[in-house]
Amino acid sequence: MIVTVSGTVIALIQRDLLKVAILTGVPGAAIDFMFQFLLAPDVALTHAIVGTAIVPVFTALAVKKTQRMEED
Repeated sequence: MIVTVSGTVIALIQRDLLKVAILTGVPGAAIDFMFQFLLAPDVALTHAIVGTAIVPVFTALAVKKTQRMEED
């Protein structure tokens, strides 16, 4: 749980949205290990595919498709 909370906090304090999209996979992977430890391999596998792989990739693609506005 420490990795999950710290990974989430690190993702929240980032200013670059692409880094945030990539860092959202870190808490997801920690949750996957927690599900595996709790003897729920089906939930762990499903979450690994969706929460750790697909969501960060789609978020990164959405960030790349949007225009960035530079701060003055």
